[in-house]
Amino acid sequence: MSLSSPAVASPVASSADLIARYDANAPRYTSYPTAAQFTPAVGAEQWGDWLARAPMDEAVSLYLHIPFCKRLCWYCGCNTRAMNRESVIASYVDLLLREADLVLARIGRPVRVGSIHLGGGTPNMLAPADLERLIAGLAARFDLGDCFEIAAELDPEVLTPEWVEAAGRIGLTRASLGVQDLSPDVQAAVNRPERFETIRWAAQALRAQGLVSLNLDLMYGLPRQTAENVVTTLGLVTTLRPERIALFGYAHVPWMKPHQKLIKDAELPDAPLRFLQSQAAARYLTGKGWTPIGLDHFALPHDGLAAAQRAGRLRRNFQGYTTDQAPVLIGLGVSSISRTPDGYVQNLSLEREWRAAVSAGRLPAARGVALNAQDVFVAAIIERLMCDFAVDVAQVAARHDRPVESVVGAWTLLQRFAEDGLVEIDGHRLSVTALGRPFVRAVCAAFDPAAVAIANRHARVV
Repeated sequence: MSLSSPAVASPVASSADLIARYDANAPRYTSYPTAAQFTPAVGAEQWGDWLARAPMDEAVSLYLHIPFCKRLCWYCGCNTRAMNRESVIASYVDLLLREADLVLARIGRPVRVGSIHLGGGTPNMLAPADLERLIAGLAARFDLGDCFEIAAELDPEVLTPEWVEAAGRIGLTRASLGVQDLSPDVQAAVNRPERFETIRWAAQALRAQGLVSLNLDLMYGLPRQTAENVVTTLGLVTTLRPERIALFGYAHVPWMKPHQKLIKDAELPDAPLRFLQSQAAARYLTGKGWTPIGLDHFALPHDGLAAAQRAGRLRRNFQGYTTDQAPVLIGLGVSSISRTPDGYVQNLSLEREWRAAVSAGRLPAARGVALNAQDVFVAAIIERLMCDFAVDVAQVAARHDRPVESVVGAWTLLQRFAEDGLVEIDGHRLSVTALGRPFVRAVCAAFDPAAVAIANRHARVV
């Protein structure tokens, strides 16, 4: 089966029946094990040991978390807070560079960087001078000679001409603009007013400064949202010809993000309506020439994400689908997540605690998980399913020197999926059908022994 002409299963149940059966809580599988499985058993000491033996023969990726926003969007699931005091933000930049020093001291040798990602929050809350100071500080500490990408997540309503000019000077190559939905009624329901004219200006201004790839973040499943809202928004933003579009399902987890309690449950679309919105959006985008990438991304055929999919080199990490092949990810800043072949580690999630640790010269790692051989094996299976919708488990087992029988329980769980036409099983090869693609997270969960235990930490599949 190829991704360009997927096998289409004959449906044996209506979409409503399938949603009722498979719309469980499941991870988004941006990692395996998932962040819900991180524990304090992995902390600063172990992170320091992992850094000391991390492979540095290849360029690493840097992620810097900027936890500040001008406004609080009620749907947000990120670690962020409303903050407009420039002195607080400037001191945060100082501490990011201080944390970089702590990390490099543990590595003890030169580090080449292949990509830099500024996430948040709203990275364009940084003053232009602080943005340039941050990148200059990184260049003074790391070897950026091989850095092929500098990316940032931006709020168009906060973007200024001065910031855009600074972005051009630092060599910003890719930007993600938060759009979500352009309906004023939906925007009012999530406290996110935004005009299309602002987004259009941001896209044009960034491209004039040399931006190579523009991504727009949209959402479905928001309060008061309809399929018509979603398609109308797409009709406007696709005129900008963004190289990438991410269409995320809103994750309503008010027990984890208390500000989401400001959203009225009665105004949220139910699972069948969410499904209708996502499918209407996918039809619209594919009809306009964007290639579907994995579960929730779309890219123009010339974009690197589409090329990676065609080559079977698409990856998935905490930023979603990516072309990043780096074996080491170093996260800096509050709540940021790092990865080495030894495991995952996450920084302290409270900003004051992170500041205190870094100021005292301590690595601010708070929790994580060490990887064993079985974890790496299962992670490879799940990543290929999330990226390619197909995996030959026997081939993956051979590559990782693991017994294929160690995941035999998944086949039992997946028999029901096969009976409903969501997957096809041929020996040890598993393929997710066109009918089953919206439920791929549930398919992946069959390989995850912890999926049921941590279900209440995750949003619904549909």
